[in-house]
Amino acid sequence: MRAVTFDVTVPGYVLGKALGGVTESVLFGGMSGVRLRDVAEPELPGRDWVRLEVLSCGVCGSDLGNITFKSSPAMEPFGSFPAVLGHEILARVVEVGPDVRRVERGQRVAVDPVLSCTVRGFAGTERCRSCGDGLHGTCERSGDEGTTVVAGRRLRRGLTIGYQADLAGGWGERMVAHESQLFPLDDRISDRTGVLMEPIAVGMHAALGMRPFGQGPALVIGSGPIALGTIWALRAAGYEGELIAQIKRGHEADIARSLGASDVVSPGDEARQALVETGAQAYMPIIGDEVYSGGGFPLIFDCVGSAETVKQALRYSSPRGRIVMLGCAAEIRKLDLTFVWARELQIKGFVCYGREEWRGERRHTFEVTQQMLLETGAPVERMVTHVYPLSHYREALSTAYNRRRTGSIKVLLDPKVG
Repeated sequence: MRAVTFDVTVPGYVLGKALGGVTESVLFGGMSGVRLRDVAEPELPGRDWVRLEVLSCGVCGSDLGNITFKSSPAMEPFGSFPAVLGHEILARVVEVGPDVRRVERGQRVAVDPVLSCTVRGFAGTERCRSCGDGLHGTCERSGDEGTTVVAGRRLRRGLTIGYQADLAGGWGERMVAHESQLFPLDDRISDRTGVLMEPIAVGMHAALGMRPFGQGPALVIGSGPIALGTIWALRAAGYEGELIAQIKRGHEADIARSLGASDVVSPGDEARQALVETGAQAYMPIIGDEVYSGGGFPLIFDCVGSAETVKQALRYSSPRGRIVMLGCAAEIRKLDLTFVWARELQIKGFVCYGREEWRGERRHTFEVTQQMLLETGAPVERMVTHVYPLSHYREALSTAYNRRRTGSIKVLLDPKVG
């Protein structure tokens, strides 16, 4: 089958770091470790596994971070390469093992890409505490070799498909998954909404994890699918206060409003004015940027994770405010943490999804997300701006990588065309 793969090598890393700002060829072109090639299609690893035909798969910011070597090396021990990329997956079931009960042939499914202890073959007391608690996004055995056998060898390390050498991700024509990873989609969910289930669920997991919300105001920093999904998830999960979205581009601002933002501001002067309107007063230190006291945002979601946005979140927070990190923040030089202690701030990170407390039940984030998408009828499919066949993967990656120029929000790869 055809698939887009990524391999990590020392020469590739050096070349990418040295010339990545000069030519995209060393990042995802002919000089990179990214290739469209024929790969072997594995047999079902067990009786409770499923074969899938990929319908479409998103290009995520974390994919770009890894391909361009901008992500922190701290997570390197929890992946294995070469890997078929892609973890935002909409697929159709084409074959089921004899013990599969969750899905049937012909169903469309959203795929939870996390390789939990269950997927890795660990059961009972062998499962880690996180998986036992239903929070498999922080699986503590992702750096271990599993007992599940794929293509004649034990499953290698890896936290998610897309960054794991034995289980293909969604940038290919077909893949296999454990039935626990699959969530059937209601016929009322369009394909373009279904393929967004994974990134939107990230925002839902964070929103549910920050209850009770308080009265606000809340600030969401970022204009990608995670940020826009977080805006919707906050409203869907019951947040009723003022919700300010910090957005860079006009078409993203329109979507933010349609998903529940009270107001939209641009970074810089508009964002500063929104802070002042909370009652904050500016002070200028002898050296450095101005700081603020009074007012502030009691709840901030940083869905970018850059040096600038982390700095902003720390300075814009109210005393004892809560800052949520969703933007894959990595190594940040000269980060001033003064306000963490000076304002008694709480900083919390969220990754992936898990079992949520929702309306008196324990349900997977994907299930909660689908239910609320159906109830709210939110126009989340507007986030999909570009669709490319696998054969045009370089153009797709360039479009996603150059958001300011292309206006992309969510770029998809469609293996069925081209």
